[in-house]
Amino acid sequence: MISNSPIPAVVAAGRMSTMEQPVLALPSGLELRPWHLSDADVLVAAGRDPGIRQWNRLLVESPEDARRRVERMHERWRGEVSAIWAIARPGGEAVGLIGWGDIDLAGGSAEIVYWILPAARGGGVVVEATKRVSAWALNDLGLHRLRLCHSVANPASCRVAEKAGYSLEGTMRSALLHADGWHDEHLHALVQGDI
Repeated sequence: MISNSPIPAVVAAGRMSTMEQPVLALPSGLELRPWHLSDADVLVAAGRDPGIRQWNRLLVESPEDARRRVERMHERWRGEVSAIWAIARPGGEAVGLIGWGDIDLAGGSAEIVYWILPAARGGGVVVEATKRVSAWALNDLGLHRLRLCHSVANPASCRVAEKAGYSLEGTMRSALLHADGWHDEHLHALVQGDI
């Protein structure tokens, strides 16, 4: 029998905007916390890092621009369209960024974004952080499907996806424009029940 009733939202509107963005502990002793205006210099440094710029569309030209970006992060949390954390030492400076963009509460999905400064690379921090925000998105927020997309020319992100339990679903041809042209992207996903 075909029902005339609409499909209910996976996560009710207002779920994020009525909660405070949590601080999430990582096994390494680092934490995921909301970005602060005092983190502006970290965003500027990230925007100047060639490795971050190669794979992310991060353009931060000044501390003032970085502070506006932090304010937008908080606005976008309240607007329920993204959830972005700083990867940081407790009480200390941010060393990276991770979170969810393109949040669709009604459809139950989101896409992960992340970067890490050079001094913090290579220790598994991004994998830890990916696992933690994935558990938060599925278990605490109640999303159903999470995406991790990256250029096929970025094997480090492929390793993050695999180690964090994301299944490779395929290759999206000519899917994202980078500074050096169009890149094919791998699509990885994690769904309710995978973890």
